[in-house]
Amino acid sequence: MFFAKKNRFVCASAAALLLATSAPTFAATATGSLIISASVLASCTVVGSTIAFGAYSSTQVDQTGNIAVLCTNGTTYNVGLDAGAGTGATTAARKMTGSGGGTLNYALYRDSGRTNNWGSTIGTDTQAGTGSGLLQNLTVYGRIASAQTPLAGTYTDTVTVTLTY
Repeated sequence: MFFAKKNRFVCASAAALLLATSAPTFAATATGSLIISASVLASCTVVGSTIAFGAYSSTQVDQTGNIAVLCTNGTTYNVGLDAGAGTGATTAARKMTGSGGGTLNYALYRDSGRTNNWGSTIGTDTQAGTGSGLLQNLTVYGRIASAQTPLAGTYTDTVTVTLTY
């Protein structure tokens, strides 16, 4: 009997000790910050197409071309066209030069009614826009006026497109 009481005492003591040492423990935590940053620089590219008027026979000829603009989203820009390479040309009266030495006058406009000349003075005769991050196409409306008497030949000109942003 003495041993039975002693065993119970030992078992009870062991159980009490086990309960006391198996109490739940909690892990400690700490927090901090991770700083993230980036820079997006404004950038633009521009590409002009060809305006092919075709054959001219002293009657008015209208034709269109395209300017492709790609600017960073939110970037404001202006697209200007210079006078071209023809001798004596201005942005209001451009001149193609012929293979036989003559000239053929033409004009470039920002609107389909061909009333708003497309020049190179920002705020006056350029085309303003805001980039979307996607390709934007601007139409150039060209016109060769009637009643000109150029020499026979092939006429060309090169107009520089300037994108300011």
